[in-house]
Amino acid sequence: MAENIPLKELFAGLQSQMNAQLNTSRKFINHPGAKGDALENAWIEWLRKYLPNRYSVDKAIVIDSKGNTSHQIDIVIYDNWFTPFIFSQNGFHYVPAEGVYAVFEVKPDIADFSDGINNVEYAGDKIESVRKLEREATTFINGGRQLGPNPLTKIIGGILCNTNGHTHENNDTLSGKFKALNNLKTLDLACIADYASIYIDYTESEINQVGNQPFFDFYENRAFKDIVYSKKENSLITFFMQLTRYLQQAIGTIPAINLQKYMDTIDEKLDPHI
Repeated sequence: MAENIPLKELFAGLQSQMNAQLNTSRKFINHPGAKGDALENAWIEWLRKYLPNRYSVDKAIVIDSKGNTSHQIDIVIYDNWFTPFIFSQNGFHYVPAEGVYAVFEVKPDIADFSDGINNVEYAGDKIESVRKLEREATTFINGGRQLGPNPLTKIIGGILCNTNGHTHENNDTLSGKFKALNNLKTLDLACIADYASIYIDYTESEINQVGNQPFFDFYENRAFKDIVYSKKENSLITFFMQLTRYLQQAIGTIPAINLQKYMDTIDEKLDPHI
């Protein structure tokens, strides 16, 4: 009879590996910019290693067919199957908005401030800059039949940190910061490696109409419902499982990108009768 695999021990080992990588960056890299880069790279490498190959993970700027851009985003999880182009220039990746599944801000400490606002609000501003971009869906082929275009999917947003360094930051104060965000700034997920994984639940309906306006209406109308904290020792595993569930069950596959909208910017036409 085959021996049972101790899943609890495997999860604990994975948690310890990632914590060690984050703590090394925090303790031995002193320059703030270099420390920030090291933390971002640690999260990116971890997600690349364990997410399915259909998802790409990079630091990037998100762009739409009208040339509008997001802020620079620490972590963008985007489609690796149906997104046909990624611009790379001067060390920056430019990812089409249609290909984006999720975006995350990375900070060393959840309790610190950036640009005069708390890090949760700062992450909300970054996420909003992605969600407000326009996405253009089109028809697609499935099983030999032309379908769609489909309604736009959610864009998951969150913040990733390696510590909660202030004793006054407890579940209540953190929850207050998440609840204060609204509309396109709302966060879905957070992970504080030495504190907890967090997901924020909302009262919301599905996006069931095609176009950008139903997507914007979805975020405008959704209301805070609940917030759930994991155990400290399970923070990374719980975050990863929740992220994977969002990707697979709340989003699935992104709508097919309308390439003609991008070609319109250079006054060229693609064959509409394929």
